[in-house]
Amino acid sequence: MKKIRVNMVSESDITVQGHGVHTAYVEMAQALERRPDIALTRGGFGKKLDVDIIHLHTIGLYGARKLLQKGPKKVVSAHIVPASLVGSLILAKAWLPLATRYMRWFYGRADVVLAVSGTVAKILHKDLHIPKDKIRVFYNTIDMTRYKATADKRQKARKKLGLEKDTFMVLGNGQVQPRKRLDVFVAMAKALPDVRFFWVGGIPFKQLGADYAEMQKLIASAPKNLTITGVIPHEKVRDYFIAADVFCLPAEQENHPMCVLEAASAGLPIVLRDIPEYDDTFKNDAMRCKSNQDFTEAIISLQNSKNHASWRKKTEAIAKRFDSAVAAEQLVSLYNEVIKR
Repeated sequence: MKKIRVNMVSESDITVQGHGVHTAYVEMAQALERRPDIALTRGGFGKKLDVDIIHLHTIGLYGARKLLQKGPKKVVSAHIVPASLVGSLILAKAWLPLATRYMRWFYGRADVVLAVSGTVAKILHKDLHIPKDKIRVFYNTIDMTRYKATADKRQKARKKLGLEKDTFMVLGNGQVQPRKRLDVFVAMAKALPDVRFFWVGGIPFKQLGADYAEMQKLIASAPKNLTITGVIPHEKVRDYFIAADVFCLPAEQENHPMCVLEAASAGLPIVLRDIPEYDDTFKNDAMRCKSNQDFTEAIISLQNSKNHASWRKKTEAIAKRFDSAVAAEQLVSLYNEVIKR
């Protein structure tokens, strides 16, 4: 069997981790590494590798050098669009026009651009002027067996986190930045003192993060029933998903967040903000809230065991749609198609 030689690249390997793009890259790389028809090399920064495909997940200068390499076909996963930067990095609105021009150039040089949602596909074409025939919708996926828990694993995970048997736990996950709306999480914790809240994440870009000082004040304002962990190794995040009763992400802008897939893997009811990006991905299999107050009411409703069981059942549909084994099969077909062009 002739293997497809792939150089998969994410600059998060050598820079900042603790964010969804890195998780998406690792999940995709691991899924392909398990296949007998793929020979995959990660990174290779500063090296010109003899491969068939260069698949890029980040759009920094190291990625640009790979993009300009002659020979291999180029596939780029579009995890980031201009709107992703606002509320994420400092002074983003000031340099957004320049970033938009750069994204237009970067994505435009690829043979295929993989949009992580239908909304991203529309932005790539309408705002960044990428030809429709270059764009494919290809959702982020994970190994859905990773977070499945037995009663014993759940008990051990909850013990690690200091939770009593009957304590109701709500989990959030992501960088602490304005668009993630940690303030909604703080408000929920204050309104529901009998519920235990955990936000797994911090500010990996430190002072480069948007509204850094304000985010620090917000963290300091958290009540005692809310723990904000800061950036922790990804392998330790698993305990929080296994221990939780509900996953909640009140973010105002997302593309296709990996943390929601992890919550689906753990079988948790999922509470999200009602934004268009979820229309073609999570649909009505997640509880979608229109206002900030709706999040508190959603948590109260999920404390009812019947409601909880009903929404856990809906989560199974998300888990089936976004399993990495199925995605890897689709990606290999796409690689073959691109090579033959």
